[in-house]
Amino acid sequence: MDDKVAGARASTDGAAPPQYTTAPLGCSLHQFSQLTTDDVVAAVRQLPDKQSTTDPMPTRLMKQHVDVLAPFLTALFNRSLSLGVVPPVFKVAYITPRLKKPDLDPANVKSFRPISNLTILSKLLEHLVARQLLDHMHVHKLLPSLQSAYWAQHSTETAVLKVLSDVLTAADRGDLSMLTLLDLSAAFDTVDHPILLRRLMTSHGVNGVVHSWISSYLANRTQCVRYSGSRSTPLPVLCGVPQGSVLGQILFLLYTVDLVQLVESFELYPHLHADDTQIYGFCRPGDTDSLRKRVVDCVAAITD
Repeated sequence: MDDKVAGARASTDGAAPPQYTTAPLGCSLHQFSQLTTDDVVAAVRQLPDKQSTTDPMPTRLMKQHVDVLAPFLTALFNRSLSLGVVPPVFKVAYITPRLKKPDLDPANVKSFRPISNLTILSKLLEHLVARQLLDHMHVHKLLPSLQSAYWAQHSTETAVLKVLSDVLTAADRGDLSMLTLLDLSAAFDTVDHPILLRRLMTSHGVNGVVHSWISSYLANRTQCVRYSGSRSTPLPVLCGVPQGSVLGQILFLLYTVDLVQLVESFELYPHLHADDTQIYGFCRPGDTDSLRKRVVDCVAAITD
C-alpha cells in the first residue's frame, strides 16, 4: 500500500493546486450537539452482533448491559466532542490478512486482502458523529444526489438502474450512448489530509471544534498486522481515511464531491458509487466526434 501511495503522489507531483467550491451563505457546523444517554443506548442497540479481538467486551454483553454502561459512554463521548479530541486508543487499527480465494497461494502476500479492525467503541462514536455531520450536509444540500454510496435506500443497484434507464431512454429516441467507467486506484488510502480538511472548511462549512475533532480523528493514527498469534510493529498512517470505519466513507464522499460538478460542466452525465464513477453522454448518430471529444476532454480534466 505504501508503494501505491508513493506512486499516486509521484504521478501528481507538480500538478496545479486543488480548487475549492465555496459553502452556501450561512452554512456552518462549528460545534456538536451534546449526546444524551438515549442517543447512546439507541446507537448501541443498532450495532451488529460482531466484534474483533481488539474489543475487551463482546458486543453482545455491551447490548445486554447498555443501560448501565450508557451514562459512562455518554460522558466519555461528550468530552471528546466538546474538546475536539479523539482518544488515542480509538485511532489504532489492526489489519487481519484474509485469503481472497481458497485456492490462492498462502505464501504470496498478494493472495491476501487486508481487513481493518477498529474497536467497537471507536465505531460507535463515529456513528454518532456521522449522524450529525450528515444532518448538516442534508440541510444545506451539500451531498450530490448522483452518489449512490452510503445513502439510505441507495446502493449499487440504484446506480446501475439509473445509468441503464438513461441509456435505454436515449436508445428509444434514436440516440447513441458513450459510457466511460473510472476506478481510482487505492482511492481511500490516498486521501490527502490537508486538502480534505481545507475542503471541509471551505466547501462544507465545517469549522470550530467540529473541524478540530475531525483533524484529531485523522492525525496520529497507527496500524499493525496480526496473523497467527503474532503482531507487527505499529506504523503511522500518514494519509487516507480509515478502512473499516464509519466516518471514513463519508469523508471520502465529501473529499470528491466536486467531481459531479466537473463532469456536468462538459454536458455529460455522472453517476458515482463510492470511488467508482460512471460518465456517459448521448448524441445523434452523425455527431459522434463531438461526443467523443467531450468525453476525452472530461477525463483529461478529471486527471488534472
